[in-house]
This record gives sequence, C-alpha cells and structure tokens, in this order.
Amino acid sequence: MHVHLVFMTKFRHRVFTDAHLRRMEEIMRSVCTAFECDLVEFNGEDNHVHLLVNFPPKVAVTKLVNSLKGVSSRRLRQDYPTW
Repeated sequence: MHVHLVFMTKFRHRVFTDAHLRRMEEIMRSVCTAFECDLVEFNGEDNHVHLLVNFPPKVAVTKLVNSLKGVSSRRLRQDYPTW
C-alpha cells in the first residue's frame, strides 16, 4: 500500500531550512525502516513536508504517522536546541 502524507508546521510558520529538511529526511527514513516501510519520496518546503510511503498491511497508518511526527520533532529539537 502507498500513502501520501503531508506534515505542516503549526500555523504554517516558515521554519524549515535546507539543513532541517535533510536531517528530517534521514529521521523519517530511519522511522520507516523500523516499521518495515519504504520512504519512496520525500519533498519539503519551509513550512511543510510531503512523504510517499509504501507500507505493508500489518502496519497501522496511525501508528506510523504518530511515530514519524513524534520522533522527527524530538530529534530535530535535540539537534537544533536554539531553534
């Protein structure tokens, strides 16, 4: 199964730089790997990102989305503490 996900910043503030987006893609890929999913495509702009994820039927989309959002948020705040 494929799913297209869009994550937006709160109030669509412009906060993502190229460095943030590169790091976010690394994080999202590692989360997908942990869920035995494949991050097929990742694109981002300064206030949102798009993901195309291929995932097996045994994976609940809600758990994948919650993990993608939670882990990426936590790790980005660790990597960029003054952000």
